[in-house]
Amino acid sequence: MNSVPDFIPLSYLAASILFIIGLKRLSSPAHARSGNLIAAGGMALALIAMLMAPDLSHRGLILIALGIGGIAGVIGARRVAITDMPQMVALLNGLGGGAAALVSTNEFVQVSRMAFFHSHAASFTGIFGAVIGSISFTGSLIAFGKLQGIVSEKALTSSTLRTANIGLAALILISAGVLLAGGPGYWFLALLLAALTFGATMVMPIGGADMPVVISLLNSFTGLAAAATGFTLDNTALIISGTLVGASGTLLTQLMCKAMNRSITNVLFGGFGAAAPAGAAGAGAATTQRPVREITAADAAVLLANIRSLIVVPGYGMAVAQAQHAVRELADALAKRGVDVKYAIHPVAGRMPGHMNVLLAEANVPYTQLFDLDQINGEFAHADVALVIGANDVVNPAARTDTASPIYGMPILDADKAQHVIVIKRSMNPGFAGIDNPLYYEPRTMMLFGDAKGAVTKLLEELKTAG
Repeated sequence: MNSVPDFIPLSYLAASILFIIGLKRLSSPAHARSGNLIAAGGMALALIAMLMAPDLSHRGLILIALGIGGIAGVIGARRVAITDMPQMVALLNGLGGGAAALVSTNEFVQVSRMAFFHSHAASFTGIFGAVIGSISFTGSLIAFGKLQGIVSEKALTSSTLRTANIGLAALILISAGVLLAGGPGYWFLALLLAALTFGATMVMPIGGADMPVVISLLNSFTGLAAAATGFTLDNTALIISGTLVGASGTLLTQLMCKAMNRSITNVLFGGFGAAAPAGAAGAGAATTQRPVREITAADAAVLLANIRSLIVVPGYGMAVAQAQHAVRELADALAKRGVDVKYAIHPVAGRMPGHMNVLLAEANVPYTQLFDLDQINGEFAHADVALVIGANDVVNPAARTDTASPIYGMPILDADKAQHVIVIKRSMNPGFAGIDNPLYYEPRTMMLFGDAKGAVTKLLEELKTAG
């Protein structure tokens, strides 16, 4: 066996340091771009070191695969719309998990020499990587389908699915136990099939409102699978990078659950956003029984032309309409009039962690104008207007007062405490949580119906003539 040159472990160490620095800089929108570049540099260094290993086989095939993957990644990243970024994140996350599962499977096959009907003791890390990677792969594909509209976004509370999940989990544990004890290799096939199926059936019942948490959780799964693969391949850089991804994804999942005042078990098994039971008052009924105060773009422009402070609350409706550029232009026009404009970002607004930050950064909104929930909530009471653009559940006052509401206890943006509230929305349909929003019926709330981009553009045109 060839000895490993000293520069390879040193390169892995340097790459790991770059990963950590990049991850640290990703914690701030102002430094996120450079953080990505630094982490990418670390990955490039790790790849170069890996390719220079003296005992590496099939170097040519690896280079071809890297070329194909690199070209596909660049084309995909450049062509994907910013509104579809959550889908891309889910898809890439799933591919990472699938790759880890394939590596673990290959190692098992190589060691057992295809002896699936003979006894062979599998390694714990190999089994762990195969299981977690498979769950992340199919789970991420289902998440992609829900985000893309291919799979229904509604939550399911099927007892059949829950029973199937319990059975699949039991089969995974039994298969792993048999393999660790030196059982026949065909149990590895049962393990893979059970894990792949479990990943799909685990995510299928979860509603669209919880997809940001699901993406974050599956991201941590992929990291852990990669770390396990690193142990299997005895690759230090893979172990460290996978552990970093797993740890950061886990912490982010916990933070997002805290932002919704829910546990991870409630997210996975609570059926949040499921259809209301028969006989329950639906959002449509509430809409027809309670009047709302509708406003035109011209009237809204007159109001905005005579204020001193504005807090913009972006939501997924802004992303769907790709209205971020129009919103920034409106904010710039108001700033020229001396209006203090700020943006209130809820941790779970949109369909992936940081979705609103990414959209607004893409529109060159200054980072100094972005504030998270804890920073901005105390300022709503002093704001002249809260402009809610496509946000629903994150500004729902029922979270504070209605103990029967499924979002009761969830920290929300206090938009209802502003002097005036303008809500830009296509219709009175509820948000992902599937519940009505009392904010829309408040006396100080004005509804400006329409596509977010069209409504904001019209509002900007009217503002220019408002004097």
